[in-house]
Amino acid sequence: MKPYDVTALGELLIDFTESGTSVQGNPMLEVNPGGAPCNVLAMLENLGRRCAFLGKVGQDSFGDLLTETVKACGIETRGLKRDPSVHTTLAFVHTLPDGDRQFSFYRNPGADIMLGADDLDTELLTGCRIFHFGTLSLTDEPCRTATQTAIRIAKEAGALISFDPNLREPLWRSLDEAKAQIAWGLAQCDILKISDNELLFMTGESDFVRGASILKERFGQIRLMNVTAGADGSYSFYGDTHVFVPSFRMHTIETTGAGDTFCACVLHDVLEHGLENRSEQSLGDMLRFANAAAAIITTRKGALKSMPQLAEVQRLLS
Repeated sequence: MKPYDVTALGELLIDFTESGTSVQGNPMLEVNPGGAPCNVLAMLENLGRRCAFLGKVGQDSFGDLLTETVKACGIETRGLKRDPSVHTTLAFVHTLPDGDRQFSFYRNPGADIMLGADDLDTELLTGCRIFHFGTLSLTDEPCRTATQTAIRIAKEAGALISFDPNLREPLWRSLDEAKAQIAWGLAQCDILKISDNELLFMTGESDFVRGASILKERFGQIRLMNVTAGADGSYSFYGDTHVFVPSFRMHTIETTGAGDTFCACVLHDVLEHGLENRSEQSLGDMLRFANAAAAIITTRKGALKSMPQLAEVQRLLS
């Protein structure tokens, strides 16, 4: 019995998302709290889980907004630090015609990468059942060392490790460095959520089954691997079993947060059912629930404050 179901570490930032045009014809941008690890936790809180966050924002108005937003979601924020000299990280999201998006970051540096190992609240790491992270906390120091330290502490305390590569190419000095750090993350995790483009990036395979097989052979400790294929659906690979479930067709506005919503639902399922003796039926049920929740958030702007409620997901499933 641990006090937290999931602790996550990583970026907490402002997504500026497109929101029409002004009377002068200028594009207008909406301030949306975001950041993949906290998006995951926000959805988990909506599913009744107890979560904690480790990260850093600036001592500025955006940092104030993010801190209050995370608290309002019910997430434990004592691991959220403030940096008096570096501003909160900003991301500008350009939405494409199909709902997909492109990111431009103001992060050189941003407060999230200033999280150091000394900033870590170890009780949030030893007191969780699952520890979740992505690669945005591996792009720079000191946050890279903080992430590595956090994973070691959580593992030693018996937590399962969850990883989402969440590749954002503009944030890396080179794609070779990105590939090396993603490979390091893959070598740490028990539970993997990876997108189709990230699977292609890491394996050179566009065929999901062959790509997953390559990762499974190289990173044998991964016990549950889920591959998201956007509007097509998602795959789950467990032992010698793999399952595909198509997506729910919705009127997509933008896809920001869809992968994080999916990831949260998978972690919720693992907390409920564990990782032992999973059947095709149970994996299919997991994917259907996660696909439904991810479909709902694509009909909304933003992520952290837009996560669906359990009742909404259940209605779509029924």
